[in-house]
Amino acid sequence: MDKDKLAGLRARYGAASPADFFDPHFREVAQAVFRGAEAPRQPFADAGTLLDAPLRPDLAALPDFGGLEIALVGVPMDLGVTNRAGSRFGPRAVRNTDRIGPYEHVLRMVPAAELALADIGDVPFSNYLHLDTCHADIQAFYHRLMDAGVVPLSVGGDHSISYSILKALGRDRPVGMVHFDAHCDTSGSGEGARFHHSGPFRSAVLDGVLDPARTIQIGIRGSAEFFWEFSYDSGMTVLHAEDVQEMGLKAVIAKARAVVGDGPVYISFDVDCLDPAFAPGTGTPEVGGLTSREALTIMRGLAGLDVVGADVVEIAPHYDPTSNTAQIGSQILFEELCLASMALKQRRGKAEG
Repeated sequence: MDKDKLAGLRARYGAASPADFFDPHFREVAQAVFRGAEAPRQPFADAGTLLDAPLRPDLAALPDFGGLEIALVGVPMDLGVTNRAGSRFGPRAVRNTDRIGPYEHVLRMVPAAELALADIGDVPFSNYLHLDTCHADIQAFYHRLMDAGVVPLSVGGDHSISYSILKALGRDRPVGMVHFDAHCDTSGSGEGARFHHSGPFRSAVLDGVLDPARTIQIGIRGSAEFFWEFSYDSGMTVLHAEDVQEMGLKAVIAKARAVVGDGPVYISFDVDCLDPAFAPGTGTPEVGGLTSREALTIMRGLAGLDVVGADVVEIAPHYDPTSNTAQIGSQILFEELCLASMALKQRRGKAEG
């Protein structure tokens, strides 16, 4: 080893503490993260919250949600599943993860330091045993968030919840969508039930709150392909898991950005888009899916889109003895927070300009 280099490292780091940062960017990050504290608290301390955000369920009772810019919301409802139940425990499982954020090393940002953010608890259900009533409650809750100008990031729950969220977010103009999933979720009503996790996006298009021409579905595969005719007929862009492999991630990102364009966009992430080797804790696993690294790369490639809301759904922790699924779901939620934070800053800049 070069002796002069070693002497320089010893001079700089020999007596340095963990709180000493010499790189300007890392020093700025540390100041944002620690906020005057000498060290962060232990990741396993205190009650768990979504992304370790302040737990403020009291704000959900206020008309303006206490001035929040982004609300993390649990939607523990899985009455719309067609296979294995259990995603009602998804929000609780994600709250029990740790070591997610606060720094995003690829996008080089600390989103929680740049905006007013809180975990506002779970959507209150007036009758959690009745599917239609649960969806009425979800719609009412998200309309209130929309009225207050709060961007919602949600953890389900089964994928049917996305329809009722979109009913609020797309009420003034249809939104585009980047949809990660093994299934297109565009089938019709089944057994007399409109609200089920196989058909939220057909309903959203027919209700005029989701623009199919600005919707891309990524990771699609499995034996249910013949149920998804609506996706093709309505003009959605469907990328199968095999397409992702053949196209390469840069091409997939470029395609997604071209499809959704500059308008408002919703991101919906069903954990079964991932191969069950990475996310076994879900109700409808399909082999041959994306890797967690591929999903994160695509997600990060969406930076700069006008994200107005996002979700992570179908985490059913009881089928995962390792807790990997909840950990991955939490990381995806963090990436969605980063994208939503960037979009908020862009909208602020346009408003001020």
